Amino acid sequence: MKKILKEKLIQIAKDMQTRSDSAHDFNHVERVLNLALRIAKQVQADEDILIPAVLFHDIVVYQKKSEQSKNETNESALVAEKILNELKEYPKEKINSVLSCIRECSFSKGLQPSSLESKVLQDADRLEATGAIAIMRTFSSGGQMNAPFYPPEDPLCEKGFIIFRSSLDLFFTRLLIVKDTMHTDYAKKLAEQRTVFLRKFLVQLKRELKESKIL
Repeated sequence: MKKILKEKLIQIAKDMQTRSDSAHDFNHVERVLNLALRIAKQVQADEDILIPAVLFHDIVVYQKKSEQSKNETNESALVAEKILNELKEYPKEKINSVLSCIRECSFSKGLQPSSLESKVLQDADRLEATGAIAIMRTFSSGGQMNAPFYPPEDPLCEKGFIIFRSSLDLFFTRLLIVKDTMHTDYAKKLAEQRTVFLRKFLVQLKRELKESKIL
């Protein structure tokens, strides 16, 4: 992708990201973009498709408990379609591929990627759901939903996992299993490393809860 077009797309995405949700702000988009471009170099993905797909994959976000959250990817794709159609310099024959990438970028829906670029976007976005950054994002989102850090009746979720019950539940329903959904070798390697860190965090958490006589 030409530098001037890339910069224009980045600025558009940045201007549109006015949310206070730190788990889905432009910093998140920027990290995903950088990860995606690193992966793209390994697999020769088309940056003309990948860059706008990354920049607009989270342009519409609702609270996770909201019924509207299931429409996020479709609504984000509609926004991206309008933007790309209005940009004279963007190749129109690639718009549908961008939209497919965005629609398929949903962990909860479990959609399989239909293109190389979609694989790269899924990998880059899901790398944000494991490791140190994922811990920060998880507790940030949990706070917005007024969820406790951990369930008081089962502080380490040893009796089972209930989505949205607590922030810690998300470790077991998403963060620790993300590594098994990666498509590219590069992302698999990074995800494995980040998962090791997650497990170390849980070991330390258990130690501290024992010290606090919670366990």
